[in-house]
Amino acid sequence: MEYDDFINAVATRAKVSTDQAATLTRATLETLADRISAGQAEDLAYQLPDGLDDHLRKPPPHRREEHAQPFGFDEFVRRVADHPEIDRALAGPGVGAVLTTLREAVTRVEFEDALAQLPKEFRQVIEPAGAGSRQRPA
Repeated sequence: MEYDDFINAVATRAKVSTDQAATLTRATLETLADRISAGQAEDLAYQLPDGLDDHLRKPPPHRREEHAQPFGFDEFVRRVADHPEIDRALAGPGVGAVLTTLREAVTRVEFEDALAQLPKEFRQVIEPAGAGSRQRPA
């Protein structure tokens, strides 16, 4: 999947402009990098196109640990919403849109490995794999 395809898919799912989708994607991937192990973040980054991979590889300045920070879905959305360019009302749907698109952009194994590091509540915001998806349902 190319960068533009990823951003367009997020924009369609979240019902936002491509500029908003790019901002939501950056914030969500940076927050995901905090929430999963550095090794898993790198594995996902390796499969993403240029322009998206760095958001998982370049951790925010406050992240100094190799290990994932333990926080739930509500805190995840709050952290995404705390980015200055993000409308708080768009954070929740945006996270779901980015994670759903991420599932389509990487291999099933890598996505499931990342999802295994997250609380079960994350699965509830990811759209079921559908007709247009490259992934098959679990």
